[in-house]
Amino acid sequence: MNPDLDTTAPLRPGEELPVATLEAYLAQHLPDASGPLTVEQFPHGHSNLTYLLRVGGKEFVLRRPPHGNEVKSAHDMGREFRVLSRLSSVYPPAPRPYIYCDDTGVLGAPFYVMERRRGVVLRRADNPGLTIDPPTARRLSEALIDNLALLHALDYKAAGLADLGKPEGYVTRQVSGWISRYTNARTDPLPEMDRIAGWLTDHKPTESGAALVHNDYKYDNLVLDPKDLTRVVAVLDWEMATLGDPLMDLGTTLGYWVEPGDSEPVRASAFGPTALPGSLTRQELVARYADKSGYDVSGMLFYYCFGIYKIAVIIQQIYARYVGGHTRDARFARLNERVATLCQTALLAAERGRF
Repeated sequence: MNPDLDTTAPLRPGEELPVATLEAYLAQHLPDASGPLTVEQFPHGHSNLTYLLRVGGKEFVLRRPPHGNEVKSAHDMGREFRVLSRLSSVYPPAPRPYIYCDDTGVLGAPFYVMERRRGVVLRRADNPGLTIDPPTARRLSEALIDNLALLHALDYKAAGLADLGKPEGYVTRQVSGWISRYTNARTDPLPEMDRIAGWLTDHKPTESGAALVHNDYKYDNLVLDPKDLTRVVAVLDWEMATLGDPLMDLGTTLGYWVEPGDSEPVRASAFGPTALPGSLTRQELVARYADKSGYDVSGMLFYYCFGIYKIAVIIQQIYARYVGGHTRDARFARLNERVATLCQTALLAAERGRF
């Protein structure tokens, strides 16, 4: 087994950091970390840029917004830093942050630095070097959903996170907000996106409660223990965390969850090994979540369709940055095809009345 699939790579062109300036800043604000600075990049993320910093014998992780960011609220480094500062003391999978910098003279954008959690990150449907048999796949998918239920059970008020958002009206704001984001990021004509947006607008449910929600919870935002893949070492990427209906969070997870019976284009876009033999199905994930959380999940079709729509909009925003020349990352060149696949998947589920 490869003990660490969360590997780094040389910096992508156009995404380099000013090492000398950053080294001087860290020397002032991380006094326990002395020595020359080296920087590598975590190459897999699609949103905020994430770097590995080595200072002397210590490692840290730096996160900053993407270049060409047009959605400031989605890349608020200060907000993400505040969330982790409070959450890391009460929710062990949340990494501890160390410093936040809003001086754009250092990197050209706000950023923060946090601890590095080492482990396995499952980013692909197949992960070379790993053998996941059916019993392990089942326990792994159970651990994923159990950890989400644990997050939703957290007393966010006691954690000092009551000011993170306004749960009342969350579903309505999310639907209208993501429709607006898509309109602003639109590149190619895609009438199916408008059709599913209309369906979501017409089928909003009564909200099921308020919880701290991650908003992008999936395999490749989890760090797993290399000695026991069913143990979650860390949950990453808290940029969209807020207070709201927990079933919206579950719907996003379901939107990422590909099954063997899904169409080939859907299976090709999998975020992690969700379709391995032994893995829970979407229906089984929902049933286990209901058992662990106590929430009424009878209206999950809406949440699933919304989760897919939101993922499609996120991908569309990334594709719009590529079309606009704000990134040269070749991975983004055909993301419009994935957007089309996702909205067709949501429409089909809505028409069939099942997920």
